[in-house]
Amino acid sequence: MYVYLIGAGPGDPGLLTCKGRDILAKADVIVHDYLAASSLLAYARPEAERIYVGKIAGNHAMRQEDINKLLVRKAREGKVVARLKGGDPYIFGRGGEEALELYEAGVPFEVVPGVSSSIAAPAYAGIPLTHRAFSSSLTIVTGHEEPGKVNSALDWKALARSSSTLVILMGMKNLPQIVASLLDAGMPGDTPSALVYRGTTTKQRSLTAPLADLPAAAEREGFANPSVIVVGDVVSVRDKLNWFEKKPLFGRTIVVTRAREQASASAALFEEMGAEVLQFPTIAISPMKDWAAVDDAIRRLQEYEWLIFTSVNGVRFFRGRMQALGRDARAFAGLRIAAIGPATADAVRGMGIEPDFVPDTYVAESVAEGLMTRGIRSALLPRAREAREVLPERLRAFGAKVDVVPVYEAVPSAEGREAVLEALENGRLDCVTFGSSSTVRNFFAAIPPEKVRLHPEVKLAAIGPVTAQTLRKEGFDPDIVPGEFTVPALVDAVCSAFAGNGDAQ
Repeated sequence: MYVYLIGAGPGDPGLLTCKGRDILAKADVIVHDYLAASSLLAYARPEAERIYVGKIAGNHAMRQEDINKLLVRKAREGKVVARLKGGDPYIFGRGGEEALELYEAGVPFEVVPGVSSSIAAPAYAGIPLTHRAFSSSLTIVTGHEEPGKVNSALDWKALARSSSTLVILMGMKNLPQIVASLLDAGMPGDTPSALVYRGTTTKQRSLTAPLADLPAAAEREGFANPSVIVVGDVVSVRDKLNWFEKKPLFGRTIVVTRAREQASASAALFEEMGAEVLQFPTIAISPMKDWAAVDDAIRRLQEYEWLIFTSVNGVRFFRGRMQALGRDARAFAGLRIAAIGPATADAVRGMGIEPDFVPDTYVAESVAEGLMTRGIRSALLPRAREAREVLPERLRAFGAKVDVVPVYEAVPSAEGREAVLEALENGRLDCVTFGSSSTVRNFFAAIPPEKVRLHPEVKLAAIGPVTAQTLRKEGFDPDIVPGEFTVPALVDAVCSAFAGNGDAQ
């Protein structure tokens, strides 16, 4: 038995420590909070038990006393327990209470520190908490305590006199009283101050105001918890250092329609540009139920001159079937391999093989042309069950013998549909990206086209001309088509399309 108290960080999943990630991967039970990013649970083993104990103001899934008992009980069952807490366990996270409970019960435990919102949120908003020109010390206090209560643990006069940067957590409910207490204690009303809402996440918002005006500014702009309050001269450099909110897609909501297997990588690229990503994998990738044709082709590999891969999934499933038959890279001896697109080429390299041909453009017509100039005579093409016939037909017209074997199929999926509809109807959706013709067809099968037409401000982005043409068949002109038909190029094109379009809402 063992319990780990893990700081999940302030919201950006990338701020979880490597140690925290590794513990999540081996834990039997994960007890997690509201503020711990849900995406972190992807590190857990599929069979791990997940228990939500989140606490939001006025809505506690479980009382703290019961959480403490839960940790002890699960540990005594002989399990490795990961207690995943937002921010840092020991900075107003009640981790100390949980640790003492474990100690009293004789349960071994370990603390894995996390990045606290008290330092991360200001950093993401462009506020250095210490700076030689402004402040050489930092004070972090809770704003959860009623400012006017008798025997307060906070010395407001000392805080007001101090030259420290003051960071207040969980203080939005009491913001007017907090500001009044500081002003009454002698802090100047023109002291620079700031609020950072949901710091480090794609929902982050921040504002600055003189201390005396902060409550009114918060009410006017609709700021609530979870917000970090920062008071001090360091706030004055926010406009110059506010790097996160200046990202090209900050505040934008982007839909990624790729299959779940590829969507995470696409989503990460958009999130790196500051976007909030809604994953709507309109297709699900499934292996073939009958492998007879594929197995036969693998046994006859030496009969072919070329092996043509048109997708990462084609490589993945073909490689998996080869392994099932006890074959490895030696089976490719004498074969020339073509890979359409850089991602597919990288997947081929993952098998220890350098592709012989990677076309400059990634449409079937150009691929066929490139192969024909190389004198292709025979080829095996492992691909999706449903795919365009342009490539095999052109090669056959050239005189080549081409065998097509399906190694996977793309089936419609509506996972994430409600979130997309809600964003669309609430005017929060900025762009929908399409990575293939099937994602276009499946998207409009799940989302009524008339709903999209009601929001002409939503940009539609197609990864290439074939996908763009499918959009036109659905009655929509694509707003964005990159010059290079890759996901990174698509992300760049979306960034360019929104550049100079004003602030995102």
